[in-house]
Amino acid sequence: MKANKILLTLVSVCVLGLTSCRDQFAEMNQSPSDVTTAEPSFMLTRCELSFQMNDYLYWFYNQLLYSNWSQLGASGTFSEGTFGQGTAIMTQNNYITMLNFRNDINDYIEKFEHPELKAYSAMCGVLAVFGGIFSSDINGDIQYTEASMYKYGGTLTPAYDKVENLYDVWVNELDGYIATFQDNTQSVIAKQDLFFNGDLAKWARLANTIKLKIAVRLYNNNPDKAKQIAQAVVSNSAGYIDSIDDAFMFHKADASTGGDDAYGIGDLNIENFWGGSSANVINYMLASRDPRVRFFYRKNAYNSKIVQCFIDNEKYEDLPPFIKEAAVLDENGNFKEWGGMGEPWIRYYGHPIVFSGSDEYNKLVGVYYDTGDRYTIQIGDASKSYSMYSSLNGEMLLGRVDYSVPTEPGGAVIQDTEDVVWWQLVMGAGETNLYLAELAQLGASLPKSAEDYYNRGVELSVKEWDTIAAKNKIPYYSSTYNYDPNEATISLKDGEIEAMLATDAVKFTGSNSEKLEKIYLQQLMNFTLMPDDQFVTARRSGYPKIGSKLLPFVKFKEIELTAIPRRFSFPWPLPTDVMYDIRTANLQEQGFTPGTNQSGNGYPTTTVLNTERLWQDKNAPQWGSGQ
Repeated sequence: MKANKILLTLVSVCVLGLTSCRDQFAEMNQSPSDVTTAEPSFMLTRCELSFQMNDYLYWFYNQLLYSNWSQLGASGTFSEGTFGQGTAIMTQNNYITMLNFRNDINDYIEKFEHPELKAYSAMCGVLAVFGGIFSSDINGDIQYTEASMYKYGGTLTPAYDKVENLYDVWVNELDGYIATFQDNTQSVIAKQDLFFNGDLAKWARLANTIKLKIAVRLYNNNPDKAKQIAQAVVSNSAGYIDSIDDAFMFHKADASTGGDDAYGIGDLNIENFWGGSSANVINYMLASRDPRVRFFYRKNAYNSKIVQCFIDNEKYEDLPPFIKEAAVLDENGNFKEWGGMGEPWIRYYGHPIVFSGSDEYNKLVGVYYDTGDRYTIQIGDASKSYSMYSSLNGEMLLGRVDYSVPTEPGGAVIQDTEDVVWWQLVMGAGETNLYLAELAQLGASLPKSAEDYYNRGVELSVKEWDTIAAKNKIPYYSSTYNYDPNEATISLKDGEIEAMLATDAVKFTGSNSEKLEKIYLQQLMNFTLMPDDQFVTARRSGYPKIGSKLLPFVKFKEIELTAIPRRFSFPWPLPTDVMYDIRTANLQEQGFTPGTNQSGNGYPTTTVLNTERLWQDKNAPQWGSGQ
């Protein structure tokens, strides 16, 4: 009887609400083949899977230009061609995809009257802002406020928003998203959120923290507003990213097949083209006793077994000079132990920053350049060459890189072939605290001192990158492969952060400008695997600085500073392009000289690419000039 009463009640409710039920669930009752509107939680997952700011072509083309222009990387010598026109290969408009999902979810919420699902839209909105900042770093003005709205009554030819206006738009949007995340009526399916597992408090912290990216980009044009943003961030009830647990780090899957990008940025061997390390950067990190040098870069080929192999084959004098200086030999002339900083530090070395054909270059010929077979060993029919340089660590961006331990010609083949789903750090507590240190040193009224934020930023940056290195199982992180008894693992060791903070290169001492330099250099090191942020930091700060005792910028006699680009050359649209008038007008408003297009217009000079700057770069110091 009781069961029948319950059934009768349910029938009555459905009859009374028949019209409402029919309207609200009409689309759900369609045949699956006819359903055209996705459910918001699934749209969020697709949005997150699409979130990738720095993809294959970005690393293949743009990163090389970034590192050359800022001298934070070098794949060889510098020449006039190094500072070429810098055509924009990738315009980095991934944020449009994020806007598509945000707008589609908003439409769903309005159509089916589900305000409790706004958090899904807010998550996509946060990612759109992040991507918009990234895109404007490269492109200046971008289409944003009118973009991705055509199917909802908008235009097919959206206007370009000025960067200075977008910074206000984004701060306001982020504040709105924070309010949504703090609304306890919101309902999310945790497993559909790949980034924070449905933890809206973490989403709120991310949204609040992103405003610091805007603040530091805004500073050179509006320092007061930049400081106000920082002050609002630290006082916001949402909090900000201030621990490894809150950091925006993730991987897209636990397993993957085929060409899926869960294993990294495309299916490629990134080390075949990735820009190499700079000797100035490596030397600075070694002087700082910075453990991150071991996570960002790979050991070179000269383990003690290879050193002994050179000795055995009567090529000891051919060893790289810094290896000979560090190798301690016994009374018989055989390898005994490492001196100097020892393993693993001694195995990191970068390319000298020299101009091809210069006097400095000629001094290095035969040792660092045009070396012939100096670093090659031939044993019978087997031959191997050994590089002295430390490449950037491919397994920090790709999980499918196979690593071979350097062994003697014809010797054992020892490989690390494990494929690991790629983990990446997108925004962490190290970055956050270093931004706060910068703004505090520049005069923002914040709860802690610049030194407090700086020390915490350095500590958390090292710990975050150690965490990422461990998750990506990079070579030598926890294994020496049982080959060289003098080999050392590269994982973070107890006391290393304290030792780093105590070095003269890192300790927060000196004048105001010296302290600012240390803050900016730590930001630059933190961004080693985030080339856009690294380039933007170098561009807006003027560091590395000419004549610096820490990390100098080299002023080449052959190239004026004003001939080093600060932006890309933008192709102008063809007259047949539906956006021709709007795009052309915007490029003219930004003050840019026409770039190439299919009609054959030539590239602007590199000087134009230095002097005709993006809005956020207009008041920034010249390369190598410091803040």
